[in-house]
Amino acid sequence: MAKQRKPLGDYFAIGSMGASLVLKNLPFVLFLSFLTVIYIANAHYAEKQIRQIQTLQRDVKELKRQYNALKSEIMFKSRLAEIGDEVEGMGLRKTSGRVKRIVSE
Repeated sequence: MAKQRKPLGDYFAIGSMGASLVLKNLPFVLFLSFLTVIYIANAHYAEKQIRQIQTLQRDVKELKRQYNALKSEIMFKSRLAEIGDEVEGMGLRKTSGRVKRIVSE
């Protein structure tokens, strides 16, 4: 005896028992949908935070480079020979003898 096949529509048909089952579990389905939305929103927020952190890290690297360049320039210009060269144009020169004190009475 051959088995009779059920029509495809019978599998998707919602009877009174199926409808009550769907209505009974509707709050749970809505809760799962809400959790899914929260999960997706959290993933987007995390990706946005990661992009911001990477941008800030690049900015910090650039600022460190600028700091080191300025620091080395200041160290170079604060050497005694460099200072002497710069003030020579103003008419100042390095003393060759002892320093003289001026005492006021």
